[in-house]
Amino acid sequence: MKPTSIDLRERIVAAYDAGEGTRQQIAARFKVSLGLVKKLLAQRKSLGTIEPQYQNVGRRPAFDGEDLKKLDTFLRKRADATLMEIQVYFNGCVSCSIQAIANAIKRLGWRYKKNRYEPVSKTEKM
Repeated sequence: MKPTSIDLRERIVAAYDAGEGTRQQIAARFKVSLGLVKKLLAQRKSLGTIEPQYQNVGRRPAFDGEDLKKLDTFLRKRADATLMEIQVYFNGCVSCSIQAIANAIKRLGWRYKKNRYEPVSKTEKM
């Protein structure tokens, strides 16, 4: 969801400062929630700005910084290693899931390439 534009934020705060109505009336006038009006006024009071504040949400990656470099070096030496083998190799310094390893490999730009499928002849099946 995109943050509310700076222009609209400025108009909301200016209308409140000019005494053009209550917070509820200003919210109705600009077709925003009352919570947004309250948030803008509180943010201006506490931070001195009405600009959008970006949050870092989510978990930190299991592999970052030096560990990511070690993973890249490991993959250069053993490009055919499975995710389980990588997990066992890094067991002492990084505790994470198989999916976290796959995500780190993807961030490094490595791709998983399957071996070519070679069909088995009918005589070999029996």
